[in-house]
Amino acid sequence: MIPSYRLWLLISAVALTLLLLWSQLSDINKISGKKYEHFIPKRTLSKGPNAPPVLAYWILGSKGENKRIMRLVKAIYHPRNQYLLQLDSSSPDHERVELAILVHSHKILGEFGNVDVVGKSYGVNQMGASGLAAVLHAAALLMRISADWDWFIPLSTSDYPLSTQDDILYAFTSLPRDLNFVGYTNDTDKRQNASLIAVDPSLYLTEKAPVFYAAEARQKPDSFQLFQGSAWMILSRVFVEHCVNGIDNLPRKLLMYFNNVNFPLQSYFQTILCNTPQFQNATINNNLRYIINEDHNMSHYGQLMESQAIFATPFRENDRKLQEIDEKILNRSPDQIVPGKWCTKTGLMNESSSSLNISDDLCSYWGDIDDVEAGARGIKLGNYLSRMVAEKKSVTRLCRGHIMQKERKK
Repeated sequence: MIPSYRLWLLISAVALTLLLLWSQLSDINKISGKKYEHFIPKRTLSKGPNAPPVLAYWILGSKGENKRIMRLVKAIYHPRNQYLLQLDSSSPDHERVELAILVHSHKILGEFGNVDVVGKSYGVNQMGASGLAAVLHAAALLMRISADWDWFIPLSTSDYPLSTQDDILYAFTSLPRDLNFVGYTNDTDKRQNASLIAVDPSLYLTEKAPVFYAAEARQKPDSFQLFQGSAWMILSRVFVEHCVNGIDNLPRKLLMYFNNVNFPLQSYFQTILCNTPQFQNATINNNLRYIINEDHNMSHYGQLMESQAIFATPFRENDRKLQEIDEKILNRSPDQIVPGKWCTKTGLMNESSSSLNISDDLCSYWGDIDDVEAGARGIKLGNYLSRMVAEKKSVTRLCRGHIMQKERKK
């Protein structure tokens, strides 16, 4: 039996440890001024048109999904990138603390300090306005955390990469940094009924709640043209800044309008892009996602592996296809970070390298984090993206042409 004074000391030590970890969790209030020393990245990034880009990933999870979040982080990790992890309100506080412990105790993630955890959360319903609010909040946090990133990529725990980060960074290096990869359509007749008024209680309740609908309807807008598409996207920093901090009023006006629209994530960004001349010619009508249908089985696995998408979704937890992707595409062993040019299982350190003093079965050494090396998949992806950029003028007429057609009918 533990003496009472020892028990008190043990409880006090545990409480102090949890308090310190909790204080290190990122939220909008703590990031508003300066970052805590723990979060100062221990890396210097090369920037410029010939340097690889920096990707800002946001991963949203729910109760009991810490393991899935960590698996996804390790599958998409690169020291150049920025990562923000968040659990919605269905997760108890101790899971957020546990996620912070998993991140900060990991030798690689802790060494580079480019993975943050949101310390507070809220209800998120992807069908309603709270889902859109969560994406905008994450983008604002990432802009406050780092001034270096070029593209914003929101993810869920059901997503998984189909390319290594070296391949993705290589393929994106030669692209204009203002491009947005968003699937959209100008056929508004196929969109959800815009006249229907949807109310998302998750905006004002602590926990996630289902969307409900008003009996009344409203008129369709005539001051802007509605567009729809996929909820998955890759957005440029300049466009994210336009949505969050820009002086143009359209993003704020649309935010109020889409507050009462069903599935606003499928329309909000598409509508801003296609109603703003600045971005109409900086939009690729492709979200680079492979969507797995309900009837998708192993007979379709070859299509997934050969696709030019960089992510696939949705996967179930412990889906056996994930292990094959790890082995055949990512070259990732169980519970390990995907090796890249910066991090190899073997090799000699150069003069600028630093030892992480970890086991050889993970990443023995790290060297130049600005150096990426593409494999055959990365070269193929780079050629594919270059072709899309060359053809984008004909694609973006979907925006301009549809708006002009509507204006001629007035």
